[in-house]
Amino acid sequence: MKKERIFTEREELWKRGSSRWCHAEGSDIHQIGVFASRDIPEDTRIIEYVGEILKNEEADQRGIDLAESVDGTDLASVFNFILDEEHQIDGNKEYNTARYINHSCDPNCWVDVIDGRIWVIALRDIAQGEELTFDYGFDVEHWKEHPCRCGSVSCVGYIVSQEQWPQLRKKIRKMLKLMDAEEKREKAEEKRKKKKDKKKQKKKKDKKRKKESKLS
Repeated sequence: MKKERIFTEREELWKRGSSRWCHAEGSDIHQIGVFASRDIPEDTRIIEYVGEILKNEEADQRGIDLAESVDGTDLASVFNFILDEEHQIDGNKEYNTARYINHSCDPNCWVDVIDGRIWVIALRDIAQGEELTFDYGFDVEHWKEHPCRCGSVSCVGYIVSQEQWPQLRKKIRKMLKLMDAEEKREKAEEKRKKKKDKKKQKKKKDKKRKKESKLS
């Protein structure tokens, strides 16, 4: 009975994790993406984000373990989705097609929790063949860890929630100032070194001339 129940639950997750509206294939944004299989009207519930429901503590630890295991690679490391105050969904499952949906700074989808289920919903009409994207909503605190490759005109360069873009821009300006200051420091140091080397060369030449004049 237990095996039958597990099989039934898994079969149900496979059904919920797929959709007639979309499919996964290679993406220019990042490895694999999800694309519209047909024209999708605005406000359509396109696909459910499914996975294993975990308590926050266990979900957070899984996220940390996964991030460590893929560190230094180009593999995705964030699949946990907040379900409610106490639970998250670990979406890193083969039956969860929605895990391949990429982030964009100009998304065509948004995500909402409806009756305890996480749905990807069309923000606007989406044409067949268009890649589906949503705002991952990452916190600005870890901005350097998540560069954005969405390619949209409004791309801010990093995967950070739109609400925190003003803070991100301040951090980027600060970083650029520090980089500019470091570049100026390096150029000044290089100039000082060249000047020092010239003085050394001049001293050597003067010393050589004096020696030659004495011999003559």
